[in-house]
Formats: sequence, C-alpha cells, structure tokens
Amino acid sequence: MHPDLPSLNAFLKLLQQVPYLASKNLYRVTAHFLNMEPQRAEKFCQALLEAKQRITKCAICFSWQEVNYPCSWCSASARDQTVICVVESWQELIAIEKTGGYTGVYHVLGGAICPLEGIGPEQLTIEPLIERLNNETTELILATNQTPEGQATAAYIVSKIPNKQLLVSCLARGVPVGSSLEYIDRLTVYKALSERRPF
Repeated sequence: MHPDLPSLNAFLKLLQQVPYLASKNLYRVTAHFLNMEPQRAEKFCQALLEAKQRITKCAICFSWQEVNYPCSWCSASARDQTVICVVESWQELIAIEKTGGYTGVYHVLGGAICPLEGIGPEQLTIEPLIERLNNETTELILATNQTPEGQATAAYIVSKIPNKQLLVSCLARGVPVGSSLEYIDRLTVYKALSERRPF
C-alpha cells in the first residue's frame, strides 16, 4: 500500500474484494482504470450502477433477467418446458447454452452444498426447484460440476424428488472430474450434455 496515496489504497482494497481477480493482476487492473479517459470511466461506473438497478433474478429459474422483462429462458415458447437442466451458476448456464444443443429450460442453484463454507441446502434454490417439478416434467438433468460438492448437491436433490418415476439424468463423464463447466470447451460440454445418463 502507498501511505501518500489514500485514494489509490481505497481503490485497491475494493478490488481485493473482487472474487477471481488474481492478486498478480491487481495492479494491472488498477492501472487500466486509472489510465482510462474520464468519460470512459464514467460510462463504466454508470453501466455498473444501471446493471445493479435493472438486473434481478428470475422468480422461476433464478437466472438473471432485466426488471420488467420476463426471463428469456422461462418465457421462450420454443423451449421445452418439460425438461429442466439444473446448474450451479449462471456461468454454467451460459456454457451449456453456447453449445446450441439444449432446448429445455434451466434452474440455477446459486452454488453447491459446502458445509465448510457454511453453504447448506437452505442457502441454495433447491426447495423452489422441487416445487417446480410437476406431472408435466419429463426429465431433470443434474448438470452440477464434477466436484465432491457438486456431486453431493446432485445426490441431495435426488433424495428430495417426490416423484421417483421422474427421469433424472446427469452429464456424461466427458467433463473432467474437479473441473467447472465455465472453463470447458464448447464441444466437450455439448458431448457431455448429449450423452447424459441416468443419475
């Protein structure tokens, strides 16, 4: 930190709170913002504030949506509302959507069960997911990450499904164990999704 630059120190402290921003890139990102033209910096800040004000979570699938606009996944008439793909986060939803091979709807859990981090089933959207399942639901795809937490979350969801006749599937093992869908290439995600198997 720089004792003679309190504004810079305050900015650095805020950046340190941003998840996934590696500490080795902290000063590069800081320099990028400080070298920005004032008008561009103002536009950036305005866009962030507008996003915070206008973007919320869908009450059905918990993906992001614009205020006063229906969720693009849940409201699309071309999508198969009887097939629900369960993902941990919005990033995984986008990874699956990029493959172009899935036409059902989604459910975003908001993470995975991880007692060490204080994340239990009640911190996730598991209960609303179970409530979504009805007689019209034909398949539930558990596309949680291939991690111990992801697998435990998937197993917990299966234990809570009231209709034991419902087809429950998971991604094929083309997805490497311990990896996140967000960082896997499009073809691998597509193959894992298309070759899913019963859970």
